[in-house]
Amino acid sequence: MKNNINWNFDNSYSRLSNTFKQHVKPVNVKNPELVLINDNLAKELNLDFTKIDRAELSDLFSGNILPKGSNAIAQAYAGHQFGHFTMLGDGRAILIGEHLTKSNKRCDIQFKGSGKTAFSRNGDGRAALGPMLREYIISEAMHNLNIPSTRSLAVVKTGEKIIRDTQLQGAILTRVASSHIRVGTFQYVAARDKKDELEVFFNYVVKRHYPELVDSKKKALDLLNILIDKQIDLVVNWMRVGFVHGVMNTDNMTISGETIDYGPCAFMDKYDPKTVFSTIDRMGRYAYCNQPAITKWNLSRFAECLIPLIHQDQDQAVKSATDLINTFEKKYEKRWMNMMRNKLGLQGADDKDKFLIVDLLTWMHQNKVDYTNTFCNLMDLKEYDDDLYRSNDFKNWKKNWQERLKSNNNTPEKYITLMRSVNPLVIPRNHKIEETLQIAESGDLASFNKLLKILEKPYVQQENISDYLKMDSSSKEYKTFCGT
Repeated sequence: MKNNINWNFDNSYSRLSNTFKQHVKPVNVKNPELVLINDNLAKELNLDFTKIDRAELSDLFSGNILPKGSNAIAQAYAGHQFGHFTMLGDGRAILIGEHLTKSNKRCDIQFKGSGKTAFSRNGDGRAALGPMLREYIISEAMHNLNIPSTRSLAVVKTGEKIIRDTQLQGAILTRVASSHIRVGTFQYVAARDKKDELEVFFNYVVKRHYPELVDSKKKALDLLNILIDKQIDLVVNWMRVGFVHGVMNTDNMTISGETIDYGPCAFMDKYDPKTVFSTIDRMGRYAYCNQPAITKWNLSRFAECLIPLIHQDQDQAVKSATDLINTFEKKYEKRWMNMMRNKLGLQGADDKDKFLIVDLLTWMHQNKVDYTNTFCNLMDLKEYDDDLYRSNDFKNWKKNWQERLKSNNNTPEKYITLMRSVNPLVIPRNHKIEETLQIAESGDLASFNKLLKILEKPYVQQENISDYLKMDSSSKEYKTFCGT
């Protein structure tokens, strides 16, 4: 490259044996054109794009040229997809390297949609512009909602057409993560039934992500315990904002505790615990209300991988792992209750809090009330008013809530501050996402950039955004798609 961007690669995963990866370069594209660049994220990564022209940026983020120090690989992994185990791998993603920031933070830099790999099976290894823009905006929205997430650095059009149901514009997303190591990566290694490989990989993950465990005498159990805590925190955050991941396969659960894969995900408008958006989730396996149970199920599959490392006596290892997994429900319930107390501005704990919370959610469900806006209404934000909030049932519930607010030295200043810290005023409304994507795919990014800007400050009152606060008024059921 003509100019230095400040890349600082140290590719530790590439130094693992070829058991865990395939060395492969992105497939060159015909006519790359930069669509989006995330300047805020670039600054966090200490990357400087000011001395590089748009054409060279297009070549860089399409994979036509690779930066000095990069080492492109496709990672191997497996996964339970809708409950069925499959050997997988990066079929259309290529990790170009691990970038170290000035503060020594390590980040994977990955291209998504960059061509075939050994793991592509029957796929073309490519991605369409719409889904890449969708992942860009929703992953950045998640980050701004203070939820651990992969990030999006750039989107480039390839100048090529890809075939799905119709011809679509090809595109490549540059994705940034603490790593792309998944529960499914451990499943891939464990399925090979070679303890030496499992030990090497386990020690690598501990050293990379949880170095505080290096000297532990029970590293495997400690790692399992940390991952239980991290995944509980993550799914509680999803529940807090009404996020439905949509494809919680074990290959989409990261060891770092970040949200990954924004294919069929969406945000719930009207409160319904059984909300499902994905067209292929016909049984509701990954519905909003099932996300905690699936998290435990996935963690159980992770625990199975660690059995040889927990104890040389298999029965003892299984018992120890099972005991830890069985802590999930109590931990989850405690953190979910605390999250809901925060959403309602409640200080301390009261035995009746669960009834107060369940009564509100039941009323919301029965009356098909907007999940996000209900909590905004409780913060006395007039933009979120609705006739439903003037019903007798809601008024009666509100009296009980207001009485509870008075306990534990609570004050209006305290509870409003608490509520405003956890209740977003604006979320990526599904119909607004689709509207902006349709316009953006035609080449006009004005509405996309406006929505992106609004979603940068989800907890702040912003002027002239009333159109972004309402649920979709149409009766059409919103659906999302996997494999995009």
